[in-house]
Amino acid sequence: MEDHDGIRARVRDLVARHDPTATEPREFLGHRFDAGLAWVHAPVGQGGRGAPRDLQAVVDDELAAAGVPRLNAARNPIGLGMGGPTVLAHGTDEQRARLLRPLWTGEEVWCQLFSEPGAGSDLAGLATRAVRDGDSWVVDGQKVWTSLAHHARWAMLLARTDPNVPKHQGMTYFVLDMRAPGVEVRPLRQATGQAEFNEVFLADVRIPDTMRLGDVGQGWTVATTTLMNERVAIGAAAAPREGGPLGDLMSLWRDRPDLRTPGLHHRLLRLWVRAEAARIGNERTRQATAAGKPGPEGSAAKLAYAAIAQDTARLHLELTGADALGYDDWTFRRSEMTGSGQVRCPGFHYLRTRANSIEGGTNEVLRGVIADRVLDLPREPRTDTRTPWKDIPR
Repeated sequence: MEDHDGIRARVRDLVARHDPTATEPREFLGHRFDAGLAWVHAPVGQGGRGAPRDLQAVVDDELAAAGVPRLNAARNPIGLGMGGPTVLAHGTDEQRARLLRPLWTGEEVWCQLFSEPGAGSDLAGLATRAVRDGDSWVVDGQKVWTSLAHHARWAMLLARTDPNVPKHQGMTYFVLDMRAPGVEVRPLRQATGQAEFNEVFLADVRIPDTMRLGDVGQGWTVATTTLMNERVAIGAAAAPREGGPLGDLMSLWRDRPDLRTPGLHHRLLRLWVRAEAARIGNERTRQATAAGKPGPEGSAAKLAYAAIAQDTARLHLELTGADALGYDDWTFRRSEMTGSGQVRCPGFHYLRTRANSIEGGTNEVLRGVIADRVLDLPREPRTDTRTPWKDIPR
């Protein structure tokens, strides 16, 4: 098994062979994957070295010291934050060999087909059906709030394969080719003027059984891996002190003393402390994830992130005053990346953060997860978890 010195030597050999200043970024990422330095804990040949997860920090530090920019996940956040970990945890060797490298390089973008018009917060109530037909499955249904579906090559799809058992037991998880016949993507225009989200219609879409992740009927187990990694990816992303929108707000505060009032000063101090506490707490969450244990703490990180992002955008708007009434560009367009990766005016960020308390699990759902799995509080009585899905009123 590789140790610290062995990993450092591999990173230095990678940089020596492929000068990052002269190599196209996607090409360099491919070389990094082939060297086993994408996810060091993954098996050899699948982006890793079979090494302990904590050695990933050694890779990142060595690459940073060599002047290699950190991986920009904004154009494929769902693939890197959710798809990759799920395929590594539940995929076959053949699936990993086909899917992981182009996911890592950004050549193939991923999206997530979970939420439905009638099953958003209650994901296990979904109605999209997948029926076995020989060596493939035929899928019919509708999904909604699908970020980047208009760019995606692959989708993580959760579908119902047995309506005669309780809802959590009758689902199966697939990787869907978004270019397959019968897949239709329609944009959903947001308050920002953009369309990051989409609704996706599936009509007689065929998926080979070889693109099923996990056993038939075990979709909820696989989906739990995706969801836990999603909340860590959204809420516990690595960030420097005063990073992101908070940094923009702090710069404005320091540059424009004429805008300050005692009341705004008090609110800014409280917000800064909350953001710093969340940042430090996120380090602990990322360490748990690096150890292969993404847990319910990711829900707390995501919940805190949503509140801080919204409060930051609100305060920035108030501090800017009348200047905030201007909007840089309301032209309708389909986004190249998710909102968190865009640099826009204060008004854009204020409108975009409205989605933070919905996407990746609503605040209400996350509070329920924290109550159940972190605080161990009594659960609310429910009967639909024992009733066959087909018998649940809808």
